[in-house]
Amino acid sequence: MQNRKPSWLHKKVFFSQKKDVEQSLKSIGIHTVCQEAMCPNISECFAKKQATFMLLGATCTRACTFCNVGRGETKPLDIQEAQKVAQAVVALGLKHVVITSVTRDDIKDGGASVFVECVQRIKELNPNITIELLIPDLKLNLEALTSIANSGAEIVGHNIETVPRLYHIRKGASYTRSLEVLRYLKQMNPQVKTKSSLMLGLGESEEELKQSLQDLLDVKCSLLTMGQYLAPSKSHESVKEYIEPKKFEEYGMMASEMGFEFVKSSPYTRSSYMSHEYFERDKL
Repeated sequence: MQNRKPSWLHKKVFFSQKKDVEQSLKSIGIHTVCQEAMCPNISECFAKKQATFMLLGATCTRACTFCNVGRGETKPLDIQEAQKVAQAVVALGLKHVVITSVTRDDIKDGGASVFVECVQRIKELNPNITIELLIPDLKLNLEALTSIANSGAEIVGHNIETVPRLYHIRKGASYTRSLEVLRYLKQMNPQVKTKSSLMLGLGESEEELKQSLQDLLDVKCSLLTMGQYLAPSKSHESVKEYIEPKKFEEYGMMASEMGFEFVKSSPYTRSSYMSHEYFERDKL
């Protein structure tokens, strides 16, 4: 276990840069994963009017030991949530939107219909806005995944998070199931880009990482992000290793050489961090 962060991980949060965005989101009444997961990039992204909207409330039905999102008794769905997200997109003047959710195993379709409605509402406002969905595994509900794949979103992501040996940190999840989610999404809509993300520093070996990257390529996942795991508190999974920025660059180059179309790899990279850059470099 490593407690002291190295110099390259001391990133300041500038509250003045995120105040306006937070006030806008609060007035509309929606959640962002940026706030709920205590993302270290929050002031940088909010200053650029970028945010990852979080659907289905702020309480997760699983208890992953790496995650800071609240868990416990869930609340009924907000039937106005999709409209609120669309309203926020307009208020913030976004050109690219990232939408994720907590895991809601208590809902029959896992919340897939809310994702689909969000895409529809946003595209009605402006069909040129690009949309990226980051979904839970939906218990591999094929009907729900089909609706997501054909929702109109340009990118659909599902994070494998770590290598198979370390899956004890993902309560209720399965490495094989997560790969099958990505495989099925691509099968149902070959035009949609699929994306995944890994947290590094949990004790994975380079050999294990490379195998997981190959597993993603085998299910035709072409977009990838890799970042340093940071424990939200002492009660969460501990950091086993702080990986140097140069090593992240090497891993990024390795992934590109293996065949990923787009890779973002650095200590502060998160699954939705600067996700618009894909569209600036490679228009769909």
